[in-house]
Amino acid sequence: MKPSTPTPALTALAKSDFAALSEFRYQMRRYERFSENAVQAEGITPLQYLLLLHVKGFPEREWATVGELAERLQAKPHGVVALVSRCEAGGLVERRVNAQDRRRVEVHLLPAGEAILTHLAAIHRAELRALQGKFTVPHLP
Repeated sequence: MKPSTPTPALTALAKSDFAALSEFRYQMRRYERFSENAVQAEGITPLQYLLLLHVKGFPEREWATVGELAERLQAKPHGVVALVSRCEAGGLVERRVNAQDRRRVEVHLLPAGEAILTHLAAIHRAELRALQGKFTVPHLP
């Protein structure tokens, strides 16, 4: 039997703490719902949008590996392989073998993926601007 780990003493939460947490989650969910509707209107899934975004937004280069994308998406690598395959079948991305290390596979955006991503990123940026002051991390003492 595994020994029980002592639970740290928790500070009692006030009604205002719950209200702040609730408001944060509400605004986060509203943004997620907006995003889901926007990407589906473009004919892709929310995960496909996130994959495109993370490829384009990967620091210091224009591609990412499946492992790096798995970390960004907080997903298992085998699930990301399937996602990349669906995006590749849709003409949004392509896999390329790394020139220096042939074991390493790079995921690159294709023009169709770039076009959809550019449009959706502009819409998402506008929505985030509209949420300024409403969608903030709550102050919790």
